[in-house]
Amino acid sequence: MTCRVGCPESMSQNTKSRGWIRSRRRGMEATPSRCLFLLFLFTCMLSPDVAAEIQESSDDSSAPQEPVRLTGVPAAMEFIAAAEVAVIGFFQDLEIPTVPVFRGVVKKFQDVSFGISTDSEVLAHYNITENTISLFRLVDNEHLILGSEDVESIDDTRLSRFIEINSLHFVTEYNPVTVIGLFNSMVQIHLLLIMDKASPEYEESMHRYHKAAKLFQGKILFILVDSGVKENGKVISFFKLNKSELPALAIYRTLDEEWDTLNVAEVSVELVQNFCDGFLKGKRLVSDRLPGRQVDFSSFLCPYYSY
Repeated sequence: MTCRVGCPESMSQNTKSRGWIRSRRRGMEATPSRCLFLLFLFTCMLSPDVAAEIQESSDDSSAPQEPVRLTGVPAAMEFIAAAEVAVIGFFQDLEIPTVPVFRGVVKKFQDVSFGISTDSEVLAHYNITENTISLFRLVDNEHLILGSEDVESIDDTRLSRFIEINSLHFVTEYNPVTVIGLFNSMVQIHLLLIMDKASPEYEESMHRYHKAAKLFQGKILFILVDSGVKENGKVISFFKLNKSELPALAIYRTLDEEWDTLNVAEVSVELVQNFCDGFLKGKRLVSDRLPGRQVDFSSFLCPYYSY
């Protein structure tokens, strides 16, 4: 699915956000249920520890230093198909000011593949008629586009935020940045693995969890919540879980706020698959509904996105 999105817009605490990540897809307005859950989980100002963790993961020196030059449609298609998240600059001219900005953010994202193309056949294949930056992701088959107007005024900060928010993988780690991208996806069911990343079982659990995630591509977004991060206690309490009950799986549907949880002694592909299949079929182990109330979506997209 292709979707044009706006780049970050300046805002202040005294000004309602126009929602820079507001999607222009059909029917993709913020629903009260999405807003209520987001309001509960979202922390407007990143704590120093969380901010440092995000910055550290973005600045890994092992990340590629240059985008891959894509010449020819087959090369572009293969590049996109091979990456969980791919960001491509489709430019008619490499001399425009946006190109150095685009090249400059490449080293910040070790888990994103960057490409660049001026090939007329490639641009025509993707219906590109103006300078465009596109983000492709496999997990929900989305194609997000920053159009010419946004691209011309883009800077390092705004482009980095666009990528941070929209870089959803087969398993996306929850934080106050990625939560926005998660709730802007058309996929309405989220599965959360809530566990401490410092636990001895973490690596093997993540391997199995990632494997299970591919079975539900386009149906369920798989999320990791690190229970060792203090700020993530809000997520744990939202699902009425105690630390003693972790690790646990929690599944949530944004459309009607249905959710369920399962305590897990060991994460396995079969266990995750059965839990997801059961939820999709309407089976619940523990269920609850939140009291409905209207929430202003713009009220909590606040100081973190101020310029």
